[in-house]
Amino acid sequence: MTDDIVASVVRQWRAVNPELDTGPMELIGRINRCSALLQQAEDAPLRAAGLTRAEFDLLGAVRRTGRELTPGELARETFSSGAAVTKRLRGLQERGLIARRGDERDRRVAYVRLTDEGCDLVDGLLPRQLAYERAVLSGLDAESRDRLSAQLSELLVQLEGRIGGARP
Repeated sequence: MTDDIVASVVRQWRAVNPELDTGPMELIGRINRCSALLQQAEDAPLRAAGLTRAEFDLLGAVRRTGRELTPGELARETFSSGAAVTKRLRGLQERGLIARRGDERDRRVAYVRLTDEGCDLVDGLLPRQLAYERAVLSGLDAESRDRLSAQLSELLVQLEGRIGGARP
């Protein structure tokens, strides 16, 4: 088995300071490196459709909940800031993928829904995106994927509780 970049970094740190506990670096460094590489790949099907991952996440949140959502709800669903959601929604609306409806009782509240075009885009794109992600993970067998998924879920639950990222 060949070393990854994190193993090389750890070896360098151990040479400089052999008593240093690099265990956290080995795990978090690998998670960060995987994340960076996945972001570099930039989700080819999404890119081909002219969408960013963040935009697709907004569209997907409205589609999977099956109801209109407020920008605040979308921010919580997608772990994004309100300002980022507002900016993305503006672009998606200009492209005809979402529509907004004001609340009759409170004019400060808006509801976001997918247009027919937005719904068709999500429904057509999601299977291609999942196939792309499946190909990215194809070097791992099913058992390894399941084990890794369970371990990452365990870590995520712990981090959400500790760092305060848990959703209501």
